[in-house]
Amino acid sequence: MTSGDICNGDIRIGDVQADATDAEATETAAAAIEPRDAASLIILDQTPKGIYMLMGKRHEGHVFMPGAYVFPGGRVEACDSEMVVAGMLHPAAEHKLMQHVADPSPFGARALALAAIRETFEETGHLVGSTDYGAPEETPPGWEAFAEHGVFPELDMLHFIARAITPPHYPRRFDARFFVVDASAIVHTVPGAVERDGELVELAWVAVDKAADINTPLITRIVAAELSARLAAGFIQEAPVPFYHGDKVAGTL
Repeated sequence: MTSGDICNGDIRIGDVQADATDAEATETAAAAIEPRDAASLIILDQTPKGIYMLMGKRHEGHVFMPGAYVFPGGRVEACDSEMVVAGMLHPAAEHKLMQHVADPSPFGARALALAAIRETFEETGHLVGSTDYGAPEETPPGWEAFAEHGVFPELDMLHFIARAITPPHYPRRFDARFFVVDASAIVHTVPGAVERDGELVELAWVAVDKAADINTPLITRIVAAELSARLAAGFIQEAPVPFYHGDKVAGTL
């Protein structure tokens, strides 16, 4: 799953020729789907020519969002609760991540941030963290490359800027958190990750203010606009975090 899986106002589910009974049954079944916790990571490259964010193009063969440009990301997995770190989340980010969840804890907030880092590695090959502490002695499945290359994820580098829940009429639903990190946090890149993972077919650095000019899902454009506004306002950790249901703000964290 990438951030393109969250929501898009241009996507409609189901056969438009179906009768009303079928449509109601489909909507009722989809509404019962609980959103899965997920996270995306926006990597920023701040250059003299402008500020760019790393995006990936989804395979044209995907049923969902074929060919769309999205941020790397995916579902939280059990392994994300077990990975060691070398830097904790900023207190403001941790506090916001624990709001409006069934079982709030710093442990769960950390797992969300780690999922964003792990998924970014799987889809791009970029290892985000620090090499100052040697290699982690033990790593859970899915994190082996970090130990191999001596990288500890450092969560204090991350900014938490948005949360979005897929609308209930979608067959796949995610409760996604969007994090941002500077490109200087990439300490190693493993070649061939894009080809191995298969979720994305190519990577591209896109100007923050140009997300709407390419094939991007609605929520991706909304989050890019939020990022642009935060950068203009000084990009502080304490800024309110918008909480979206579809393309509408349900509140702030």
